[in-house]
Amino acid sequence: MGMMQPTDPSDRIVRRKLSDQVFDRLRDMIASGELPPGAPLPSERDLMERFGTGRPAVREALQHLHTMGLITISHGERSRVNALSADSVLSRVDDVARMLLSSEPDQLDHLKQARRMFECGLVRMAAQTATEADVAELCALIAAQRDCLGDAPRFVTQDMAFHARIAAISGNPILVATSQSMLRWLFQYHGVLLHWSGNEQVTLREHAAITDLIAARDAEGAVAAMQAHLDRSVGLYAHQNAQG
Repeated sequence: MGMMQPTDPSDRIVRRKLSDQVFDRLRDMIASGELPPGAPLPSERDLMERFGTGRPAVREALQHLHTMGLITISHGERSRVNALSADSVLSRVDDVARMLLSSEPDQLDHLKQARRMFECGLVRMAAQTATEADVAELCALIAAQRDCLGDAPRFVTQDMAFHARIAAISGNPILVATSQSMLRWLFQYHGVLLHWSGNEQVTLREHAAITDLIAARDAEGAVAAMQAHLDRSVGLYAHQNAQG
């Protein structure tokens, strides 16, 4: 009688690395609250005894947790659990996103499309829910941006602050963090755009028009104005390496 041959790869039993299993256990302890934010992790020796593994597996698991931003490893001190937020999680992908944009210029078009859809959704929400205080802060940000004319880096920073403030009106920390991440990913291109385009005054007028429509609770008008604002600049974004 012949031996049964495996036909489904999922039937195969794969031996997982010990460090992966230690990582899973520690991650579960953090997720369950057994190790809350700010809490020190057990010592390496305690973890070795608890899990019945050697020091290399424990150290590799701890390094993986550190790389993911779940813990902070400090030399000479106990590692501690980090407080997680949407911003802290998304900021971890910033370097990877920049590498992707630098190595694959076509990805910039995907990012511009995603940002257009995202920003239009945010401005619609802002027009529906903005308070007088929100509108006043947007106006103050436009004034601060106007004061930065001639200083491209500061002008860009204020430009990002204006769009981030629209996102903040949502009161949704995940939307705010995602908006800020997109802006950070575009920052290197946006800086070149504003410095070379000479369209700062146009940008200021468009920001003012968007703010007026938010104040008027004109959601459709605000969306149309945001679309026009982003569409005007979309062709001016270019891959930094291509621009030299």
